Parts: sequence; C-alpha cells; structure tokens
Amino acid sequence: MAWNQPGNNGQDRDPWGSSNNNSGNSGGNKGGRNRGASDLDDLFRKLSSKLGGFGGNKGGNGSDQGTKFGGRIMSLAAVAIVVIWAASGFYTIKETERGVVTRLGKLSHIVQPGLNWKPTFIDEVVPVNVESVRELAASGVMLTSDENVVRVEMNVQYRVTNPAAYLYSVTSPDNSLRQATDSAVRGVIGKYTMDKILTEGRTIVRSDTQRVLEETIRPYNMGITLLDVNFQTARPPEEVKASFDDAIAARENEQQYIREAEAYANEVQPRANGQAQRLIEDAKAYKARVVLEAQGEVASFAKMLPEYKAAPEITRERLYIETMEKVLSHTRKVIASENNNNLMVLPLDQMFRSDTASGKGKTGVESQPGNSAGLSPRVTRPTIPLSSNRTDNLRNDTVRVGRQ
Repeated sequence: MAWNQPGNNGQDRDPWGSSNNNSGNSGGNKGGRNRGASDLDDLFRKLSSKLGGFGGNKGGNGSDQGTKFGGRIMSLAAVAIVVIWAASGFYTIKETERGVVTRLGKLSHIVQPGLNWKPTFIDEVVPVNVESVRELAASGVMLTSDENVVRVEMNVQYRVTNPAAYLYSVTSPDNSLRQATDSAVRGVIGKYTMDKILTEGRTIVRSDTQRVLEETIRPYNMGITLLDVNFQTARPPEEVKASFDDAIAARENEQQYIREAEAYANEVQPRANGQAQRLIEDAKAYKARVVLEAQGEVASFAKMLPEYKAAPEITRERLYIETMEKVLSHTRKVIASENNNNLMVLPLDQMFRSDTASGKGKTGVESQPGNSAGLSPRVTRPTIPLSSNRTDNLRNDTVRVGRQ
C-alpha cells in the first residue's frame, strides 16, 4: 500500500488510515489508530487463546484469563532462557593453560587461569597449555658432504609461549615445526662428512641444527620457544655398518692408548725430573769441590813460587820426593840392585804373610854360629831371581810411576 493515495478527494492517508491533510478532522485520525490497536489486540488474543485454550474456560472471561496466563508463561520462559544462557557462559581455565578468546570470530584477548565467563554464542574460548614441554621427533636418511648416506634421528623439545600466535599465526604450528626441523637437519648434515657425524661431530651437528631451526621459524612468529634439540642416533646403512663399527672401535682404542700414555708420562716424568735435579745438584757440588781443590793447589803453588825462584833445582827435587812418597806409600814396591839380578819386595811383612799362607815361604830366621845363647836372629833378605830384561822393565815402570 502506498503512503499517499491519489484520487481520494484530495485527501492523502498514511498506512494507519490517518489523513496527512492538516485541515482534516481529528476524528478520522483517531478512528485509524483505534483500528490499529484493535488489530494488535486481536493478534495477542488469538495467540493467548492458542496457548491458554487448554485451560477449560471457553467464555469471554476465560479468554482474558488465558491471555494473561500465556503472557506469564512467555515471561517465565524468557527468564529461564536468559538464566540458562548466562549460566552456560561460565568456564574454568587450568593453572597450566591460557584461554584465547575470539569474539564473533575475531581475536579478542587472553584469559588467565581460574573461573571466567563468556557470552555464549558470541565469544569462543580455546585453552592452550603453556607449561608442558612438547616433543617432536624427526628422522630420515640424509646425504653427507662426502656423498655417503646416513640415517639420523633427532628429538626437538619446545614450549608454547604465545597462545594467540600459536593458534592463529600459522595453520598448523606442529606440522610447520616438523617441516622446518627436517629442512634444518638435512642442511646441517649436508655440510659434514659421514666420519665426523658418526664420531666427534655430534655436538656440533646438534648445536648447528638448533641454531638453523630457530632462524627458520623466527619470521613466522609461531608462538613457540625451542628448549633443546637432542641428537639421538646417527648410523650408516646396514651394508657398510660393520666397516664403520671397526673404524669407530679403532678410534676408541686410539683414544684409550693416548690416555694410557698420558698416565704413564704423568707417572714417569716426576721421577725423571727428580733424577735430573739430583744430577744437577751433584754436578754443582762436584764443580764446587773441584774449584776449591784447584784453588787450594794454586794457593800452595803460589806459596812455593818464592822458594822455586830462590832454588829451582832443590825445589823440584823436593817436590819429586814428596810426590814419590805419596805414590809409593800405597803400592807394593820392588827394589832391584844394579850389581846382580836379585830383587827385594817391600814391605817385607806382606811378603811373609803371603808366604806363610801358601806354605812355601821360609821362616828366614837363622842362628849365627856360636849363638847358642839365643841372641837376636838374623833375618835374611829373600831374593827373587829375575831376568835382566824383566828387571829393567820393572825399574823403568817404578821410576815412571814415581815421576808421575
């Protein structure tokens, strides 16, 4: 129906039947409003009769009472719905979790642990555990820098530190982290030889993998923090595993021998140092003694110098005699006469002791004729016949020793 009805005797009417003409009577306007109100009354009456018609009263008073009763039922139902809706909005966040709230699909805020409330059908809460340590395993057959194949197994430990970024920065953060881990491990393994990966390079591979993985996931703001990257195993293919095991055992034996050698060196070196120090001290003492003896001899010769200058021949002869006394006092002496080939060995007591022990020596004691009274016996000199050549040799040796 149009707002203005043309051709109605110049009178325009609104939807409620009232005239828009300012000169029109107010009775028509009043009549239109009464009809609109009666229409609404009829609508509510019919609804009340349908809801409350089962009350049993079919009369006019019963119709009014049914309308009032139906209004009460609707009010109670509305209140119950509101109460149920409000009660359904209460929820609890655990101590280890944080709640990410979205309002009508848009990120709103983060709620803390405890009892919280949200408007149902308007807000949605997703709890995220931010305390537990999560693990991600990565493994595969990879190619090394020396074109060998090695199977590597690694374990990544991480924790969620930003729940909102963890849920909405990437589609699947766990899957994205797994792909980034595989890429980082393959890149690091490709830089080292198989020999180094299987032996001393495990720590380097682990640290490099963690560094590359952190650099890879940082631009995506995934809301996670890496705690550790564990390099579990790295083993060669089964076809060559025996050869690599032998090589690893040889390296372990090498390290064992090195440690044993170091232990032996630590044990022997102190003793050698002690012996060397003792030899050095003995050498220093010998040096000091020799120097002192030389200084004493120099001093004694310095004292003889005036005497030597005064009488050189006599001084030399005296020195020769003193030297011969020192030399011959500790040796066995053989004296040979110039007239015959007889030799005499000095000292005599040693010769007598040696003859008595062998049983071939003579007593050498004779009584002089007419010496029956027991006078002192005469000791004869034992003689040892020698050839003239041997006598000359002994004489020369004796003179040489004496002069020395």
